[in-house]
Amino acid sequence: MADLTDAPAIDPANWTCPAPLRDQGVVVMGHGGGGALSAELIDQVFAPAYGNPTLAGLADSAVLELGGTRLAFSTDSYVVRPLFFPGGCLGDLAVNGTVNDLAMSGARPAYLSTAFVLEEGVELAVVDRVARALGAAARAAEVTVATGDTKVVESGHGDGVYVTTAGVGLVPDGVDIRPQRARPGDAVLVSGPIGLHGVAVMSVREGLEFGVEIASDTAPLAGLVAAMLAVTKDVHVLRDPTRGGLGASLNEIARASGTGVRITERAVPVPDEVANACGFLGLDPLYVANEGRLVAFVPREHADAVLAAMLAHPQGAGAALIGECVAEHPGMVTVATGLGGTRVLDLPLGEQLPRIC
Repeated sequence: MADLTDAPAIDPANWTCPAPLRDQGVVVMGHGGGGALSAELIDQVFAPAYGNPTLAGLADSAVLELGGTRLAFSTDSYVVRPLFFPGGCLGDLAVNGTVNDLAMSGARPAYLSTAFVLEEGVELAVVDRVARALGAAARAAEVTVATGDTKVVESGHGDGVYVTTAGVGLVPDGVDIRPQRARPGDAVLVSGPIGLHGVAVMSVREGLEFGVEIASDTAPLAGLVAAMLAVTKDVHVLRDPTRGGLGASLNEIARASGTGVRITERAVPVPDEVANACGFLGLDPLYVANEGRLVAFVPREHADAVLAAMLAHPQGAGAALIGECVAEHPGMVTVATGLGGTRVLDLPLGEQLPRIC
């Protein structure tokens, strides 16, 4: 045994801990992941810089009143890699993502703007393919691309093509959808199987094969939302769980409303191919991105009728009731596991897979 008689005295006052992972002086990939790092970037940089009541809601789109009309307004940039993946590409993603952000306020999307940032050297055939896909997706979503812009950066200073879209839509009278409206007793509904988009992008990016092609779920959701609102305008919350997946969206809603959320793991529709891929890669499907799904918080008395309307719509054919909003554990999401236990579903730090939208 070593002789410790001459060992220096241990002084706890001199102990130090390494800086936490999130204590960064520079931007890291996790800042774009829709998790805790993204929230900190918004809270510490953008919100103080812009500071206004309209921005404070931090919903998928802002609801504005202009000339007596209620408008939803949203903007988003798309930097997915690769540009083309099973089930979609950068072009339709840029339409569906912004259309869905507007729809999450209950709006009927009407007009989009587009801004292309092109890297010197990218093939014009690639740009044409993206633009054509964008135009086709806009027509399918029944929105008009009304204006746009193009910029070119030097070779090596981009990644082929980036697209930013902004959109506006009309919000019907009597509709008030925002994360702060979640209430204990609300039913939590999801519109279909989760995780398809993230796994589809990952499969082609990393050259992985899972025995079956997994296609992205990218799709416009405004029609589905209109069908839900036809049942009742009293839908409390809508979110499309993109970056950070269903887990991040549920945490954002719980924290914004100051309520708890409890979901049942076996009730969440996870396709076998997504479950197998996530099991192989050590990922949690609840944190995998989606581009054609929504999560809804609906008063319990309307939940069955709203769920029936979702199931009758093509974009809600796999809808399911997965949980409820509760008064317990405010600001926290818990999951009842298949083994009879309970686990906390926390806000992810960053993102399991970056550059998926």
